[in-house]
Amino acid sequence: MSIRRKANGRYEVRWTEGGKRHGRTFDRKSDAAAFELDARRRRQLGGLLVPDLDVTLAEFCAEWWLLHVVPNLAAQTQLNYAWLRDKHVLPRLGNYRLTEISPRLVNRYRAELLVDGVGPPTVRKALAVLQSMLAMAEQEERIASNPVAKIRKPSQLPARRADPLSPYTVERLRRELGMRDATLVSVLAYAGLRPGEALALRWNRVGERSISVESSIALGKETRTKTGRARTVRLLGPLAQDLSEWREAGSRSGSCELVFPRADGSPWVPDDWKRWRRRIFQPASRRIGLQGARPYDLRSSFVSLLIAEGRTVLDVAMQAGHGAETCLRHYARLFAEQDLDQRASAEDQISSARRRVRGVDPGRGLDADADS
Repeated sequence: MSIRRKANGRYEVRWTEGGKRHGRTFDRKSDAAAFELDARRRRQLGGLLVPDLDVTLAEFCAEWWLLHVVPNLAAQTQLNYAWLRDKHVLPRLGNYRLTEISPRLVNRYRAELLVDGVGPPTVRKALAVLQSMLAMAEQEERIASNPVAKIRKPSQLPARRADPLSPYTVERLRRELGMRDATLVSVLAYAGLRPGEALALRWNRVGERSISVESSIALGKETRTKTGRARTVRLLGPLAQDLSEWREAGSRSGSCELVFPRADGSPWVPDDWKRWRRRIFQPASRRIGLQGARPYDLRSSFVSLLIAEGRTVLDVAMQAGHGAETCLRHYARLFAEQDLDQRASAEDQISSARRRVRGVDPGRGLDADADS
């Protein structure tokens, strides 16, 4: 066992155990000497040093992924974590031992990412992944404290403002689409399902008055909802009609079939969704004058309909599938602008919008367009 000073000015204790060489690095020589003295004492008493203190971040990452990421995070979140891990974390820090990752090293890592042109939101997410890894290392007593917790993260950009599309705009958008795509837009805008939840929806989850949201599609596979909890969403009359017409028009029969399957009956894969968004949704949006619209934004339309009915924050949150605090944070402006003296039924708003759109061009209504 020996102590040596490294080129960076830090002190490393080196020893051999079980036929392998190990090391631990310290900022101060006195700390290295204290560790060496304690290690010698434990060895003389027959105790073992802890070899897994010597693992690299890359080696520990595999354990973190198996024990924390897979059982606790949704499939899409796992995909995002995997990209950040492989693109920004392990290539720069993977060869460092856990005990070598100090606040100084993390601070330089953060700065290098920004200098190399990595955007602040991505840097923030990469640091979050690293912090999660080292939080588990701290819990397992492989490091004394989590160094990432001491580092200032890049400022988080304000969340995208919730600008819900009115029922009239939604109906104009639907008018530009075929029956399947118009029905999918209805599910997003009038039930507030997330895209993955809509693509995982099965006919046996569509009741007479409600929709049971129990799963989501991610990476082409059915998995849990984003929150990991099932919920029941009110089925508005106009949406019930859309679903009924879509089922009668040729959707596969059977109580356990997907409402929006691929041609072969299987769930959509990520490339299917990207193509739909790029080739169908976005061109239709531009044709009615919408720029930068996203399918996910249609959730705000459903929330705005509920708020216009005078629903409470808790009720809206339960229908949308997130906590009351998150609901209020995202939709505070909509709640603030709510006029309790002018409540309006969601079904009446949608029905009125449909009549208006059909009246714009009586020769080309939604039904005719759906068959084109």
